[in-house]
Order: sequence, then C-alpha cells, then structure tokens
Amino acid sequence: MPQHVVTVAEVLDGHTALNIECLDRIYLNAYVPKLQTSAQVVAFLEQHLGYPFPSPVLFKKLGDRFRKAVAAFAETNDIPWVKFGKDDVGGKLDLMRPHLQRQAATGRSGVAAIGTAQEFQRVWTATEGKTSTGTSRWSFYKTDRRVSCYYFYLWDADFGPAFIKVCTYFPYPAKVWLNGHEAMACSTQIRFEDWAFRCCSQLASSSGGASLAGFFGGAVGWSGKSRARPVYPESTSTLTSGWCRSRSSTPR
Repeated sequence: MPQHVVTVAEVLDGHTALNIECLDRIYLNAYVPKLQTSAQVVAFLEQHLGYPFPSPVLFKKLGDRFRKAVAAFAETNDIPWVKFGKDDVGGKLDLMRPHLQRQAATGRSGVAAIGTAQEFQRVWTATEGKTSTGTSRWSFYKTDRRVSCYYFYLWDADFGPAFIKVCTYFPYPAKVWLNGHEAMACSTQIRFEDWAFRCCSQLASSSGGASLAGFFGGAVGWSGKSRARPVYPESTSTLTSGWCRSRSSTPR
C-alpha cells in the first residue's frame, strides 16, 4: 500500500490563526482653538501676553523662545538631533528606528530623538496698513509658509513608538502619530519575531489585546481555517521584532 505523503497544507489545515483588525497608523491633528481667527490673535498678543501693540514681529520672538527651550531640553536630557532632508519624506521612521530601539531597551517612556525639517505649514502673517488717522495697523491672515518643524520621536510603554510633530511658528499646529498594532504588542508584552502559536494565543486571550483593539476601532479573534501566523487587513502593517514594517497586502 503506497505511503501517503503529508503536505504542509495538510499539517496546517484545521489550525487557527489570530486575526487582528484595528486602525494601523493613526494621525491626530492638534491646534490651539483660541488662535484661529485674527481677532483671537490680537487678543492673545495684547491681553494674554501683555504687548501694547500687536505685531507679526512678535511671532519670531515667540518662536525663537520656543526653539531655545527645545534645544535646552534636548541638551539637558542628552537627546540626539536628526536633520531630515527633502528626500526623507517617507523614510523618517527608518532614520529614527535605532533611537527608538535604544529608548525601548530602557523600558521607560521617553523622547528617543528630535527630528528637524523644513515644511510648508498654515501659519499666521500680516500686512501693514494705516487707519483713518494715519496710525499703523496690522491685518492678520493665514498663509502657507515654509517653516521649521520639530518631530519628537518617542517610545511609550503603553503605545510603543510614536511622534509628536510641532510647527515652530505661530500658531504652532501639531500632529500626533501612533500605531494601533504596536500598542497591542506593548499591552500584551509580545514581540512578533517568529509568528509563533504561543504569541498568537497570548494576544488573543489577553484582555489588554482585546480592549486595545476595541479602542482602535477593531477586534481580536480567531479565524476558522488559516495559517499559523497573524493575519492583517489590506494596506496595514506587520510587526517584526516589535517594530512596524509597512506591507501593501495581507501576509500569505
């Protein structure tokens, strides 16, 4: 009687794999609500800061003070600076990865490195005019200008790698980036290095993984017949050694 050769497909058939469905890259836009109209700008400069005459010259003064404070913070805490070039639009994370890994190795939440870049941002400017009595006055309006931006790349014990981007020019628009899959990996203390069944079981059975998946708009569950590794939605990410690497399709 001929001996049946067991194939890999037959070995894996019937096994279950972990399905993870949640938001992947998450961007949160931040702004100062009371600095969105010209009247609010004037009130801020006059009433809040106490300047007798609102002028766009003050924007540079405020920006310089902010940049000096960030430089002092970086020096005090021995935080490295990374200058982004125009060709680093899609590769910032790759440049920051060694710094993030070093911060993660400490097990403490903190800023891993600060990136700098020149980018177009929606900021306030002004034109000078005259009142009916000949007194100078400024008309404030928003425009797109190329200004400096700081990227505070950090590693958080609960959310993993993230960054906070802050424009250094008035009114200082900001953006926060984090990764839903990384957050679940940190919550369950699992490093996705070998796609092991043990990791899948821990993540699926953990309350932390399920609650975080719900927080990010998804769920953790088991698929009926699948492969022995996590399955991700289209155009999301896979976790390799705890770090996010972009993929355009579901792993096969």
